[in-house]
Amino acid sequence: MEIKIKALKFNADEKLVGFVEKKTARIEKFFDNAVKEAEVTLENLKEGKKAKIQVHIPGDDLIIERTADTFENAVTGCVDAMKEKLTRVKEKIQAK
Repeated sequence: MEIKIKALKFNADEKLVGFVEKKTARIEKFFDNAVKEAEVTLENLKEGKKAKIQVHIPGDDLIIERTADTFENAVTGCVDAMKEKLTRVKEKIQAK
């Protein structure tokens, strides 16, 4: 799976990029390796740190956004929510 990371209005250091790649790579396991690309957008806002994950699966794009006090917490929240969403989509497809 290809992971694209976009840092808006700041430069992400190697430690943050490594963390995002490690966390996001786990998403692929929840949809039978059909996830080809994931886009992660990080943004520093006044109200906190925002992370947005967009996953491209066959026939659909899934988007999850979370805001937290740190980028790590925002990314972790996004990944957890995306795992649940991918599981629901997979079950819905299998039920057809």
